[in-house]
Amino acid sequence: MRKYLYPLLVIIAASSYGVVSTIIKLAMNSGFSASEAVTSQFFIGFCIAVSIYFLTSRTKISFKGIKMLIFAGILTGFTNIVYGHSLNYLPASLAVVLLFQFTWIGMLISCITKRQLPTRIEFISILLLVLGTIPAAGLIDVDLTKIPLQGWIWGLAAAFCYSLFLYVNGRATARMNTSGRLVFVSFFAFMMSAAFQSPEIIWNGTLFNEGLWIYGLALGLFGMIFPVFLFTIAVPKVGLGMTSILSAIELPIAVMVSVILLSETVSTIQVAGIVIILLGISLPTMLTGKLLLMKNKIAKQKAKNKSYMTGELKKHIS
Repeated sequence: MRKYLYPLLVIIAASSYGVVSTIIKLAMNSGFSASEAVTSQFFIGFCIAVSIYFLTSRTKISFKGIKMLIFAGILTGFTNIVYGHSLNYLPASLAVVLLFQFTWIGMLISCITKRQLPTRIEFISILLLVLGTIPAAGLIDVDLTKIPLQGWIWGLAAAFCYSLFLYVNGRATARMNTSGRLVFVSFFAFMMSAAFQSPEIIWNGTLFNEGLWIYGLALGLFGMIFPVFLFTIAVPKVGLGMTSILSAIELPIAVMVSVILLSETVSTIQVAGIVIILLGISLPTMLTGKLLLMKNKIAKQKAKNKSYMTGELKKHIS
């Protein structure tokens, strides 16, 4: 069961991200802008991270390995900014599809850094994820001829930033605990978003007096605390390639949550796409588990055979 723990943490982290888009839409329905919602996400996320650190850590915060955490925080904020900018040129469905190209981009980064090709299972899984994303996002009836080049560039840039974010989170900082990493990542993510979004909500009363903090609290938990905390723990154990595959659960979760909270309708084609994505996610996990089980059985059988031969040899010598 323990071998499934870290993949499960990746799935929970990615599922948390899947809730974010619906919460932002709820905030917009309440009269707030997407920029204000994103700023509240990172500000309150940083406040929660600081609180967690002081409640759980008894040691002084360490600055060793901070360069990698600065990069992680910047990528966290930049992914949201670039993705939001892509929505100015793209329909939401196409923006989601382009963002989800992080599945094969993350696998490509993993192959380059490890200097090895993906396994056959991983390749088939990535293919299923790419094929399932298009119908799951409801992109079948979208006219792509009128999409400007800037939209494609910003959408793919968001996918690239998200892939780098996953890669950086896989680089463990041995001399810093998880809560310390969370503080630094959330701080630099907030600084990044404040530079390009709406930092004035903190002092003009929008955040606390007009009720934006309610959405900011939910966004901070699901869009910052849960995913960054869990990715920090799980990605070094699972690896970037498998993390990219498992993180595709974000899209089905986003669709399901929007149906529940926003009463959006889902077509049969979208359901089929979600099923394909779930198959692509579960395929490598199931097959890898079976391969490990077979290897363990073979190892145990070899050990038994070796023990038997040793016993027979001792009998023969005596």
